[in-house]
Amino acid sequence: MSAGLRSGQVAAAAGVNIQTLRYYERRGLLADPARSPGGHRLYGEHAVTALRVIKAAQRLGFTLEEVAELLETGRHRHGRPVTGLQERAQAKLAEVDAKIADLTKIRTALVAAVEAGCDDLTLCASSACCPIPFTDLAEENRHAGPCC
Repeated sequence: MSAGLRSGQVAAAAGVNIQTLRYYERRGLLADPARSPGGHRLYGEHAVTALRVIKAAQRLGFTLEEVAELLETGRHRHGRPVTGLQERAQAKLAEVDAKIADLTKIRTALVAAVEAGCDDLTLCASSACCPIPFTDLAEENRHAGPCC
């Protein structure tokens, strides 16, 4: 592996495209690669691992800015555990829980609209029995049978 991996090889191994690899490089998420005598970028296996870590963190909901901060903290730890990861993960978990709660409310409203047989948004919205909470999404209005 002393020759290193070229951009396409790294991108393929990490499951990203070359543009993503270059973008992360420009953002400083990846170290500048060595160059071959012909000027081609040559990456070590650590680049594949770094890309996989970045993508995994994004799937967990971390922004690229947050990922950059976590990576930077990790680079300067000098053998100490990375501080802040637990706190950031707990904060991200709270964000996810809030999103799930919001999506649950939205789902409930949509199920009620489907069950109520609503077919015309304008007509339904002007009806007193409209199950879609236009004024307050948290307000639940349950019905049996169509109202619109």
